Amino acid sequence: MKKIVVTGKTIDIAVTSGLEQLRTTENRVKVHVLEQPAKGLFGLIGARDAKVELELLPDAMEEAVLFLQDVLRTMQLDVRIEQKEDKDGFELHMHGAELGMLIGRRGQTLDALQYLVNIVANRYSDHHLRVVLDAEQFRERRKKTLRELANRLAERVIRTKKEVVLEPMPPQERKVIHAQLQQHPKVRTFSRGDEPNRRVVIVLR
Repeated sequence: MKKIVVTGKTIDIAVTSGLEQLRTTENRVKVHVLEQPAKGLFGLIGARDAKVELELLPDAMEEAVLFLQDVLRTMQLDVRIEQKEDKDGFELHMHGAELGMLIGRRGQTLDALQYLVNIVANRYSDHHLRVVLDAEQFRERRKKTLRELANRLAERVIRTKKEVVLEPMPPQERKVIHAQLQQHPKVRTFSRGDEPNRRVVIVLR
């Protein structure tokens, strides 16, 4: 955690000087007053500047990105990370070559890495942060695949009049299946089982 000590004629001047040196804003630092300013005798002799210590507070997303960069460096992958923010939280998009090993089978490695990134981000945040990790638009491609799968399986349920139980999926993928068939006139969906083996079930209405 970075700390600097600065001086100034007043506490405010010292703090402003420190913020300029750290290139940050006041809400990102903790201020410790080390010495109050003193005018001295006749306003001259023994005059003393204010002395303050500024402690730079960690930024949750900066720490999350640094953690991710360390993991990628350990894996010897040259990856560019693009950060986006929306109403639901943050997205970290990874771009580069050989990202298949980061995605894993049906995104399992990506999900595990996303879980760790969220732990790091929320360790440094005073409110819950939701961070989505993506690699070369895998999440959107996966959503498209799941929507198509939902439609195909719905047709199978209608044709055979038998329920279809999907393989275990993480919550965000189950949500895609449920949303895709929510307005379907002939089938409905629900989830069965406990994590991590919770499955979507498609049945006739």
